[in-house]
Amino acid sequence: MADPQQPPSSGSPRPLRLRPLGERVNLVQKEDFAKVLPPVAGFLPWFEALPDIYGSKALKRVVAAVVDARQHGREVGVALGAHVLKVGLSPLLIDLLRRGLITHVATNGASAIHDWETAYQGATSEDVAANLPDGSFGFWRETFAGLNGAAARAAARGEGLGLAIGRAILEADLPHRHLSVFAEAARLHVPATVHVAFGCDITHMDPELDGAALGAATQRDFWTLADTVGRLDRGVWLNVGSAVIMPEVFLKAVSVARNRGQLGADFLTCNFDMIEQYRAVTNVVQRPPKEGKSILAMHEIVLPLLHQALLCTAEARDCLQEPR
Repeated sequence: MADPQQPPSSGSPRPLRLRPLGERVNLVQKEDFAKVLPPVAGFLPWFEALPDIYGSKALKRVVAAVVDARQHGREVGVALGAHVLKVGLSPLLIDLLRRGLITHVATNGASAIHDWETAYQGATSEDVAANLPDGSFGFWRETFAGLNGAAARAAARGEGLGLAIGRAILEADLPHRHLSVFAEAARLHVPATVHVAFGCDITHMDPELDGAALGAATQRDFWTLADTVGRLDRGVWLNVGSAVIMPEVFLKAVSVARNRGQLGADFLTCNFDMIEQYRAVTNVVQRPPKEGKSILAMHEIVLPLLHQALLCTAEARDCLQEPR
């Protein structure tokens, strides 16, 4: 019997073993997701009665800026970390997309995984601590096939990765596609881009992954993002729950836009996160914009407040769109 205190044999490694996703215990279920409400009577007076100090003052300013930007046809982009989708907030983001209050969604690769798994099975988020010791963490056959299949599709059709994922979910008629931000963005023809850092996502452990296809697809998405950022004058950019990847990607897109002679400093940014992070503050809030805000709160609390405040404010200004 092998001694459990000794390291595993250094001999030839066995082939990688994949497991069916249906065997996995998931920590997040669709039944726990946020519920979408229409504008709630009495919410706007309550929201406006919050103190004009610190976080609530910043949130009021962001809400006003987003509604004003959309009233005048300007860009409102949202960059997401994966935790935002993992805590059940996709229905609220989808509602904002349908109402035209978001014009671009940009995410990292982990967000795409959670989005696809939710569309596929109505659940996501494995127990990493439980699965890591035996090496089963991340090796899920259907997730690999769905996400890396979308990368191959993107290469074959000349699509960006986000669009390929969204269209693949729609064309496969996945049972919970109504909970997919990517599927809804594809349906609405709103840019949704995925900015992959190789080695960060479980799908990169797939021995069948075509790295060249994935790289080309995420590169197309970077240039799509750069085009949106180039139109960001007097618009709004929100960074929600991404500490490193999306702030870095946004900073490079700003540099591309300014190199093209497209973008000044007259736009508003806001970073939403649970703790203050260096790159999000410097690359999103401080360096690029004329005005930057930072709001520290749990995503599952502040984003429902933001969603309802946007709807009620737009309704009060008589510019709230019906969901498309």
